[in-house]
Amino acid sequence: METIECTVEGTVFRNEDNGYTVLSVRLNNRTRMVVGNLPALSPGEKVLLSGEWTEHAKYGRQFKCASCEIRKPDSLQGIERYLGSGLIRGIGPKTAKLIVAAFGKNTLEILSEHPERLQELPGMGKKRWAQIAESFHAQALEREAMIFLQGLGISPGMGAKIVRTYGERTVETIRKNPYRLCLDIEGIGFLTADRIAMSAGIAADSPFRVQAALMYVLQTAASASGHVFLPRQELIRQTASMLSADPAFCGDQLDQIALERLLIRRRTDEGEQIYLPAFNRAEQEVAARLCEMIAAAGKRRIPHAAAKIDRFEREHAITFSERQRQAIASAAEFGVLVITGGPGTGKTTIINCIIELMKEFGTVTLCAPTGRAAKRMTEATGLESSTIHRMLEYGGENASFSRNQDNPLETDCLIVDEMSMVDLLLMRSLLNALQPGTRLILVGDSDQLPSVGAGNVLGDILQSGVVPAVRLTDIFRQGEHSSIVVNAHRINRGEMPLLNEKASDFFFVRRDNMSDTAQTVVSLITERLPKYLQVRPEDRVRSIQVLSPMRKGACGVETLNELLQTALNPPSPRKPSIEHGDLCFRLGDKVMQIRNNYEMEWTQGGEDGSGVFNGDVGFIAAVDKEERTLTVAFEDGREAVYLSDDLEDLDLAYCLSVHKSQGSEFRVVVLPVVGGPPMLLTRNLFYTAMTRAKELVVLVGSENCIRQMVENNSIVRRYTGLPERLRQSGSALLRTDE
Repeated sequence: METIECTVEGTVFRNEDNGYTVLSVRLNNRTRMVVGNLPALSPGEKVLLSGEWTEHAKYGRQFKCASCEIRKPDSLQGIERYLGSGLIRGIGPKTAKLIVAAFGKNTLEILSEHPERLQELPGMGKKRWAQIAESFHAQALEREAMIFLQGLGISPGMGAKIVRTYGERTVETIRKNPYRLCLDIEGIGFLTADRIAMSAGIAADSPFRVQAALMYVLQTAASASGHVFLPRQELIRQTASMLSADPAFCGDQLDQIALERLLIRRRTDEGEQIYLPAFNRAEQEVAARLCEMIAAAGKRRIPHAAAKIDRFEREHAITFSERQRQAIASAAEFGVLVITGGPGTGKTTIINCIIELMKEFGTVTLCAPTGRAAKRMTEATGLESSTIHRMLEYGGENASFSRNQDNPLETDCLIVDEMSMVDLLLMRSLLNALQPGTRLILVGDSDQLPSVGAGNVLGDILQSGVVPAVRLTDIFRQGEHSSIVVNAHRINRGEMPLLNEKASDFFFVRRDNMSDTAQTVVSLITERLPKYLQVRPEDRVRSIQVLSPMRKGACGVETLNELLQTALNPPSPRKPSIEHGDLCFRLGDKVMQIRNNYEMEWTQGGEDGSGVFNGDVGFIAAVDKEERTLTVAFEDGREAVYLSDDLEDLDLAYCLSVHKSQGSEFRVVVLPVVGGPPMLLTRNLFYTAMTRAKELVVLVGSENCIRQMVENNSIVRRYTGLPERLRQSGSALLRTDE
């Protein structure tokens, strides 16, 4: 790595989001170009840059900078250019010339220590010199903060975000308590703050560190495991283990931040439960709103429901089962209803009949958690359906839902499909946007995996016994002609699926080890299945989806993505790429957003919006290697540009985990079944994977692994308080009615 000292001439280009800068500098009396992630620099400043010289095909020789050390300008010309750059309010080129002429090389010292001496200049009034002094001071503090943050290893883009938040207090705040970053700056978690704290010399046993770790453990429990709270002792145990700290000290710090309401303690018969405030409020609101809706809309029963169901049967030449009729009649009677059942049990037909009933008495609105699920709902009903986020009008300057209690949805009946995917926070937003008296029909398969986000809303509602619910069990769709449907129900009952039946849409390819299984999966996607399905090579990735129960291992998501990327989208001079960590993102790659990013901007047919969400799948449509940006075209038509810092939220999607596939439906699903951790190889995970396929399921691996998954009916408990809170809210409403 080479180091050069040069003087800034000007900024040719700067991306304020990630700090990527093209800089013109003066080096050895020649103008040179510098590129890299740099702090904002002004003409005349001296900088010490470390990096290497490169030859760009279009722009020629340039210095690719890895780190930057800012030095004060020391020449009269440099000081004048620095002051006259527009950086300091009240000083333009003409005033800068006057100041430097008066104070010479002592100019910067005068501005810093004795700014009142500016009054010595002709025409310099008190108000103006005070303005200059204040601006120079603020700029100096900001520059000091940026240099300080750079020394802690913080990128220019993130540094600018921190300085915008704390302003003049940046250095003071971080030196005192770097863990404030976890709370105040989006995109900085505990691990990043901890690294910064260690660099800043914060003690390992600092109370600030333990307090931040407690909140981090709760946040991780929510994002990684779906827990809404943790029992007190479990939270203390995990925190003490992570920090190698005294559990008693962790308990003391927990009590301290609970007094500040940064964490919420809830005492129950099962012990003390510790919540993050947002989840505590969400559970309270969901329980209260559901019970209010049951009480309000239940008083508006639809008359003659039985006769209307009979008419629907005659017009569509169908006969509902007793359980199906019960579901439709319940929708006409109750304010809130849950309809749950597996594939082929007639949920779609029931929804169509409910829509016919409801349309006679008001408007009906349809929605689902994902774009794919909403599209399927539209195809099945003939009515427009949208994602929950789109329906609630997410976005705007405040990056929030426009539809809420102050601006509710204008509908008489809302039907939500794929409810197993709806997490607690989204459910709270959905309920807050409904007017009193609105009917709510929740449809989903409670035997699937719970939502990726925190909570187990559908399962909790059913467990509470408070909300009216109907479970469908009879199989109607495709009946015995679909082995996918039959086997899904067999798996759900704990029975082995029927493998390789004649004229089947459910195949099993036997392989003895993980390496052979992985190679067979690649071969199926690249050659055998495209021929069988008669799809073009370019349509393979859109038609066939590989799912895996695990991320690691020879048949895990990471390895299979690497193998499939090489086979389906190999490197080429015509395919620019960007490396990020262990991943290489290449033009044409299939990718998935793996975290909710409410601020990510997108365009779609001339419309602008924001919000890209966990599980959104698309393809890389453009790559800019110089700026390290990607353009992703999502399946619903939106396009979003990913900056360098955004790539953390992107993953390859040739192979998805079963969890990430929820709510999606694919023409063909290929699933390796070759063993792994028992906590992952469960019946409901296997069932969820099977029910993602429309036309064909192919299992690759061992029958023994299939048997283990079918027999493993253990379900990892999520810590949630919603069932109890629903029962409490329901009891309170009953007492009020009495």
